[in-house]
Amino acid sequence: MIRKYITSLLLIGFAALGIYHYYLHYQSNPWTRDGQVRAHIIQVTPQVTGQVVAFEVADNQEVSAGDVLFRIDDRKYIADFKSAQASVKQAQAALNKALNEQHRAKALEKRVQGSVSTLTLNNYQSAVESAQANLDATMAKKDQAQLALQYTVVTAPVDGFVTNLNYRVGSQVVANAPVVALIDKHSFWIEGFFKETDVKNVRLDQPAKVTLMTDDSEILNGTVESIGYGISKSDGSTGNSLLPNVNPNFQWIRLAQRLPVKIKLDEKHAETILRVGMTASVQIIAE
Repeated sequence: MIRKYITSLLLIGFAALGIYHYYLHYQSNPWTRDGQVRAHIIQVTPQVTGQVVAFEVADNQEVSAGDVLFRIDDRKYIADFKSAQASVKQAQAALNKALNEQHRAKALEKRVQGSVSTLTLNNYQSAVESAQANLDATMAKKDQAQLALQYTVVTAPVDGFVTNLNYRVGSQVVANAPVVALIDKHSFWIEGFFKETDVKNVRLDQPAKVTLMTDDSEILNGTVESIGYGISKSDGSTGNSLLPNVNPNFQWIRLAQRLPVKIKLDEKHAETILRVGMTASVQIIAE
């Protein structure tokens, strides 16, 4: 009987020792299951307005920087460019005429002093300057028309993945309105949300281990890249009539807030399939 008590006490002691050891390990090496895969998402925005005449990509397709994403009907912009080219030719002809008239007047005045008044010579000079300014303006308009024509072909600014593509051929797109979401392939990181009581000993460049819910058997190694300096406040935000919104519930337990810690994965995990929003568990190895 006594042996059974001793055995039970030993088991309880070992269990308590194990729990205490785990607690110390957790305190020294913070861990959270509240983690997510993040990446920079680029909103691809056309610079011109028009109808989409061709999509060169499909939803969730991987693309490289410079690949054509879609094309906008360019007929109007071709016409604008040709019109601008014609305006440049007209402006150049007007400048040539003004230069010829000025040259003739100066040559005549040089041969016969006083044959051309100073006022007339000044007017010829003003005409040349005005024609030159008009030529510069029309050339600028031609450059703008050429840019607009080039903007009808929309390309990927970075390597990445097209996702949530809702537009189709025939859709009308508007300048400066996002059309395609492009996830930057080289910008993935892990965001772990740790209790404020756990981040006091967290430092930059500390090693971290990450597991994804899709495959918790694979451990991804990384380092702490940054620690968030602020989170949004839920109570006190402005509501109706400019009055603060205050949650009427009060809990006697003070819940610790969670702060974001950014984890940069090692280069050797570059080929690991990551998707924005995936759930991750993160442990920071402080000791």
